[in-house]
Amino acid sequence: MKSRRIFIKKAALVGATVSLPGALMASKKKKGKMIHQVFFWLNENVNVENFLKEASVLGKCPTVGDFFIGQPAPTEARDVVDHSYQVACTLFFDSLQDQSEYQIDPMHLKFIERNSDKWNKVKVYDFMI
Repeated sequence: MKSRRIFIKKAALVGATVSLPGALMASKKKKGKMIHQVFFWLNENVNVENFLKEASVLGKCPTVGDFFIGQPAPTEARDVVDHSYQVACTLFFDSLQDQSEYQIDPMHLKFIERNSDKWNKVKVYDFMI
């Protein structure tokens, strides 16, 4: 009888231990951070340095965590590498909600209003981490 109780306790402990990583991963997913990457193909007459300064304001929006901006790296030309854009920025958000608030942030909207005539194409890639 005593060995049966010990077995049941051990089996319960093993079951909890096995399911714990999955539960932790699920809770992390719910609270996952979001990465928002924006690639700009600028019109020919646009000064890239000035555009970089203009776009840097996006990192000052209150819901933006980390912010990085730059130009294509001079990496080797390969079929899978796209060097055709002129400017890219990566914004980190603590949640999908923060990214949604960023979309209607006055600084973001003002940037679009002031600069949308400077690009001919924009691509956005969003993903959760």
